[in-house]
Amino acid sequence: MTEQVFYLPKGYRYAGVNCGIRPNSKKLDFALVVSDLPATAAGVYTQNLNCGAPVVYDRERTPCKGIRVVATDSGCANACTGKTGLFNARKMAEYAGEAVGASGDETLVMSTGVIGVQLPMRQIAQGAEKAAAKLGPAYHDFEKAATAIMTTDTKLKVVSRQIQLPTGTVVRLAAMCKGAAMIGPNMATMLATIVTDAALEPQDAQKALFDAVQDTFNCVSVEGHTSTSDTCILLANGAANPNPLAGEDLKAFAAALLEMCQELAPMIPNDGEGVSHLITIDVVGAPDRESAKLMAQTVANDALVKTAICGADPNWGRIVSATGRCGVKYDPAKVSLKVNGFLLYENGAPVDFNKEEVSNSIRNNRNVTFELFFQEGDGKIRFWTSDLTTEYVHLNADYTT
Repeated sequence: MTEQVFYLPKGYRYAGVNCGIRPNSKKLDFALVVSDLPATAAGVYTQNLNCGAPVVYDRERTPCKGIRVVATDSGCANACTGKTGLFNARKMAEYAGEAVGASGDETLVMSTGVIGVQLPMRQIAQGAEKAAAKLGPAYHDFEKAATAIMTTDTKLKVVSRQIQLPTGTVVRLAAMCKGAAMIGPNMATMLATIVTDAALEPQDAQKALFDAVQDTFNCVSVEGHTSTSDTCILLANGAANPNPLAGEDLKAFAAALLEMCQELAPMIPNDGEGVSHLITIDVVGAPDRESAKLMAQTVANDALVKTAICGADPNWGRIVSATGRCGVKYDPAKVSLKVNGFLLYENGAPVDFNKEEVSNSIRNNRNVTFELFFQEGDGKIRFWTSDLTTEYVHLNADYTT
């Protein structure tokens, strides 16, 4: 990816540095995203009751105006750390804000990594100073910040958009996110920072972000474990247009934000730890949207379904059975299923299919699709998950040891 095709909004600078949060590691582990103008900020957060201190800190502040900085550390989640953890989240905001000439009240923070460990504040302070000295507006600066928020991710997850609004104003959006495991909806495990040079009122920014998350990051799962740290922040600094978007312009912006999140969301399970297949689940004809989501999520988190895909086994019974135990009422005689476009089950009964052909289709393609058809209503959803491999088990068995 180059600066010529990656659209960076006006009025932002970025940096990613190593500050030693992980002993004996040279990995970039501290990131700053700085707006040159006070920005409107919105946030969507994990629903895990055992949320991290940064979530508590940010949730109290968003939506709001006047944010200048988002600081992120990678390696320590600062979750389940009590009053000390919340104190440290505030200090992290102060360190980052002061390093760039702002204040703690103008700074939001995110942390990701091991749960139950206090932030190494000396390293955090050093990271803030070091990153502030390296801030820049170019794509390679953005890329370093995006790299610094990664933990077990193996791939950079960044997207951007440039759109011309109906009134003629051109605005840009860019996003970075991380996530590879402990992935489950509410929010789907991840950290994300989205920046735009559009001007937004806080409530409009919050609604646009919430709506985008509902159909993207909240439709992602690897193993169904909702993290303590999930955070998605949107900054809108108005550098492209000083007047807050409204009417058709606001609708166009929200559509672009949703489209961008739709591109980002499947990158997370596709980069899941040890993953060999990305699975896209489409549910159509459920009683309503929530029913469709519950069906898809149950299939996505089913270990038997996931291991079948790992082994390229077209065991459709596991998929159909999973929908029947999710609590949604439907007529089993009106259910159909396609895998990679092959019809395996129709109106409540199996159909003849070439098992070897379907198995090869799974084995030879990283992307696998499930299409589940019901005849109960207009509920539909798209959900993303991954298969379950022995490498995933090994990685997570040894995560802290």
